[in-house]
Amino acid sequence: MQFGIFSVSDVTTDPTTGHTPDDTERVRAMLTIAKHADEAGLDVFATGEHHNPPFVASSPTTMLGYLAGVTKDITLSTATTLITTNDPVRIAEEYAMLQVISNGRMDLMMGRGNTGPVYPWFGQDIRQGIPLAIENYALVRRLWTEDVVDWEGKFRTPLQGFTATPRPLDGVPPFVWHGSIRSPEIAEQAAYYGDGFLHNNIFWPMSHTKQMVAFYRQRFEHYGHGRADQAIVGLGGQVFMRKNSQDAITEFRPYFDNAPVYGHGPTMEDFTRDTPLTVGSPQEVVDRYGSFIDEVGYYQRQMFLMDHAGLPLKTVLEQIDILAADVVPQLRKIADAKLPNDVPANPPTHAQRVAAARAKGQTGATHVGDGGDEYTGTLAEETEEAL
Repeated sequence: MQFGIFSVSDVTTDPTTGHTPDDTERVRAMLTIAKHADEAGLDVFATGEHHNPPFVASSPTTMLGYLAGVTKDITLSTATTLITTNDPVRIAEEYAMLQVISNGRMDLMMGRGNTGPVYPWFGQDIRQGIPLAIENYALVRRLWTEDVVDWEGKFRTPLQGFTATPRPLDGVPPFVWHGSIRSPEIAEQAAYYGDGFLHNNIFWPMSHTKQMVAFYRQRFEHYGHGRADQAIVGLGGQVFMRKNSQDAITEFRPYFDNAPVYGHGPTMEDFTRDTPLTVGSPQEVVDRYGSFIDEVGYYQRQMFLMDHAGLPLKTVLEQIDILAADVVPQLRKIADAKLPNDVPANPPTHAQRVAAARAKGQTGATHVGDGGDEYTGTLAEETEEAL
C-alpha cells in the first residue's frame, strides 16, 4: 500500500498567532512540504486544483513539474484535476508533458470540484457537472491513445485531424484516478475504464465510504477488468499527532475550532468519532487506519491531509516526520499481512503499465512526426545523449 499526503492549498489564519501567510509564502510552503515528504520516504504527494480564494493551487502541472526536478522518489499526483472546467485538450497535453518531465513518476485524479461560481468563470454550468466529467474524460483518453482525433461533442469546439502533443511517455498514458465523495456516476466512470477510484472521505462516516467503494468494486468486475477485490482503491484521511494524546488534542483544538472547513460546527470529539480525523498519539492513528482494510477491502493508496487550518509550516513538517517514522512502517506491516492473493499491492507504476500495454500490442506513438522510427528510449538516456 502507498502512503502519502495531499494539500488543498488553503490560506488560513493561524488562530494561535494571528498570522495569515500571503500567497507566495503558502505556495513555497507547499513545495517545502512535498520535498520533505520525499526525503521522509512517503510514497505520494498530491496537490488540489482551485481557482478561487482562499486557495492558491491554480496550476498543478506547474507545481508538479518543478517538484519532478527537485524530488527523487515520491510519486507526484493531483488531489483534483478539474475535468469539468478545464479544456480536455489542455489536460491531455499538460499531463502528458508532466509525464515526460517526471519520467513517469506521476499520476492524476480527475474531479469535478464543488465550488459553484468557478463553473461560469470557465464558461460552464455546475448543473452539467456529471455530463461534463463523462464527455471531457472520454476525449482526454482518445487524445492520449489515438494519434489523430476527429471529435465532436456538446461542450467544446469540434476537433478535426488533431494530434495532442507531446505524446504520452513510451506511448502509454498516465494512470488515472477518479475522485468522488457522493456521486455513484463517477465511481461508475472509474469502473468502466478500469481506472482507480479514490474516495476522499475526510468529512464522511465509514458507512458511506464502504458503500461507495463496494459499488465501484462491483462495477469494476462487471466491466471485466478483474475481480472486485482487484480494483484499485484509495482513501483520504486527516490526522494530528503528538507523543502524548492529550498534547495533540490541546494543540490542535484551536485549529479545528476556527478552521473554515469545519469550525463552528460539530465538536472535535464528534468529528473524530464520525469521520477519519484522528487527533492523538501515533499508535491511535495506527489502530484506526489499520482497521480500514477490514471495512472496504484491501486498498492501494492512503492519503493524509496535514497542511491545513492555518497550521504553521514547522508543525506540518513535524507531522510528516511522525507519520513517516512512527505510523507508516506499522501500517505497511498491517497492510502486507492483509494483502490477498492476486490483488495489486499498489497502483500500477508506469513501467508496469508499459509492460502490460506492450504485451497486448497497445502502445501508441511516441512522437508526432510523419514517418520515422519510433523512439523507445528513456528520458534519462535522451538527456545523457544530449549532454
